Amino acid sequence: MSSTSPSDVFRLGAEFTRREIAPHLQDWEDEGLIPRELHAAAAKQGVLGMGFPEEVGGSGGDVLDTLDLQEGMTSEGASSGLLAGLFTHGIALPHVVAAFERGEGHEGGRHLVDRFVRPTLAGEMIGSLAVTEPGGGSDVAGIRTTAVRDGDHYVVNGAKTYITSGVRADFVTTAVRTGGPGHAGISLLVVEKGTPGFTVDRSLRKMGWHCSDTAELSYVDVRVPVENLVGVENSGFYQIAEQFVVERIGLAVHAYGIAGRALALAAAYAQDRDTFGKPLVANQVVRHKLVEMHRQVEVARTYAREVARRHTLHIQGQGEQVIAEACLAKDTACSAATAVTYEAVQLFGGAGYMHGTEVERHYRDARILPIGGGATEVLADLAAKLLGYTPSRPTTGATA
Repeated sequence: MSSTSPSDVFRLGAEFTRREIAPHLQDWEDEGLIPRELHAAAAKQGVLGMGFPEEVGGSGGDVLDTLDLQEGMTSEGASSGLLAGLFTHGIALPHVVAAFERGEGHEGGRHLVDRFVRPTLAGEMIGSLAVTEPGGGSDVAGIRTTAVRDGDHYVVNGAKTYITSGVRADFVTTAVRTGGPGHAGISLLVVEKGTPGFTVDRSLRKMGWHCSDTAELSYVDVRVPVENLVGVENSGFYQIAEQFVVERIGLAVHAYGIAGRALALAAAYAQDRDTFGKPLVANQVVRHKLVEMHRQVEVARTYAREVARRHTLHIQGQGEQVIAEACLAKDTACSAATAVTYEAVQLFGGAGYMHGTEVERHYRDARILPIGGGATEVLADLAAKLLGYTPSRPTTGATA
C-alpha cells in the first residue's frame, strides 16, 4: 500500500465509507457504539493498517497517506466521532511500534507487537490509550496513577477518564507513575481487559461523538506483567510527547475534514432550497458566507498538510518548530470546523437543527476538537515556549 498514490488512498477511504459506514452511521450514533465487525472490514480492505509498517501487520504508508484516507472518508460523510472510534489504535499502538523499532523492552518489543499490534491491525482486537485522569486534564507530567514493581509484575492503582473506546477496548495502553514526581517518573503499561481489579466504571455520555464510546476506568491492585512495559521504564512522558505531533495533525484532519463536508452539504442545500421565489444561493450574503467557509477550510487543510509533510521529512534542527506548528495547525483547523459547521447549520435553518441530520452531527462533533489532544489554550502556551515567545529576563511584581 505504501506505493499507492494519494488519489488512490483518498478513493479507498471514500469507497469504504460509502459502502460500509454511511448507510449505518445514524444507527451507530443512536446506539452509542461502533460494531466490532467494522474493524474487521476495515482491516480486510487495508483501511485499518494505513500508516503502520507492514513489518508489524500494517498496510504501510506515512502520515500523508493517513490524511488522504481520512479526507476521503469525511468527503463521504464519515463523522469525527466515527474516525475517533474506528482509529483509536492510532493513539494506542504507535508507542508500542516505536519501542519495537528501537529494540526496547521485553524481547525488544516483539512480544507486545505480536500480542497486541498485529491482532489489532487485523481487526481482531480494539485498543485505547489512557492518559487523562480525573482532575488532571492536559497535565501529563502530573499523572497520579501508580505502578509499583512486585517481582515479575507491576501493581497498578488509580483512575482514568474520558478514554476513547475504553468501553470496547481489549487492552489499554496506560500512562502510570513508576518513578518520582514530574515527567521523568512516567511509564506506559499495556493493561488487558479482564485483568482482576481493572474495570470500566461507567460509559460517559457526551454532547457529540455519540458513536464513539468513552469510558471512566478504575485500577485497583491490578497486576500487570513486567513484559507489558512499553519501551524503557520512566520514559513514558517522552514516548507520549513523541506521538503528540501525529495525534494533533490527526485531529486537524478531523476538523478540516468535517468542515469541508459541512460546506459541501450547505452549498448543495443553498442551490436546492427556494426562499421567496429564488434559490437560497441567489442571495449575496449566502454566497459570501460560502466563500468565507471555503477560505477557512482551504487554509486549514493546506497548513495542516504542510506541517504533516515537514514532519515526515524529519528536517534536522526543526523538531521544536514542527511541534509548535502542529499545535497551530490543530488550532487553525479547529477554528475552521467550529465556524464552518456553525454556518452550515445556520444555512440549513430549522432543518439543520434536527437530530439525525448530518450537519447537526458535524456541528456537535466539532466542539470536542479544540479540547481533545491538548486544549487550544494549553497548545498556544506550548507553542509560545517552543517559538521563543517568552520573557527573556526575569519578571517580578504585578502586571497591568
